[in-house]
Amino acid sequence: MTADSGTHAGHGEAGLPGSPRTPELVLCAVDEPLAAAWTSAVAGFGGSVRVHRGSVLDISAQAVVSPANSYGWMRGGIDAVYARAFPGIEQNVRSAVLASYGGELPIGESVIVPTGESEPAWLISAPTMREPGERLPADTVHPYLAARAVFLQWQRGQLDSGPVASAVRTIAMPGLGTGVGGVAPATCARQVAAAWQEVFGANGHLR
Repeated sequence: MTADSGTHAGHGEAGLPGSPRTPELVLCAVDEPLAAAWTSAVAGFGGSVRVHRGSVLDISAQAVVSPANSYGWMRGGIDAVYARAFPGIEQNVRSAVLASYGGELPIGESVIVPTGESEPAWLISAPTMREPGERLPADTVHPYLAARAVFLQWQRGQLDSGPVASAVRTIAMPGLGTGVGGVAPATCARQVAAAWQEVFGANGHLR
């Protein structure tokens, strides 16, 4: 896959010489319950992870996260915000999903596609639900699976220009499943924190 049509998570070597061990992760919340949950879940994670009270589009980042559905439709919640901000992004996501996964992106996988803007230049689509508008059960692990897919995309993914890790220093992430999906903020925050620690290690927050 090329960056022009969407790039899936390849399995290149992590830890390239001179590359950071982790991206900077900015956890965004437009409401206080999620902001508080983020803050509690990542307390002690250090400078690589921080919480922003406001829109994901406020952040100076090379990539933003779309907690999408498996088909790449971007008609509601934060995805609708992205669709307005980045004309053509829905088609980019759907084309990447079709090319790499036959039209349905499994939960636990992700694609990275260009936004058409200089910043953020990339959108990482990681579904939290199969169908658009799906209400997730209280015991869902989909936020964990989506976050893990995002972090593995950064760690292993490849663009035409080289590793994703070389092109993306900062990732801005909204709540995963906390809108239409109905996931409790504390559940989402705990699962994202667990995914970060699984991918980057217990001390993954240290550069």
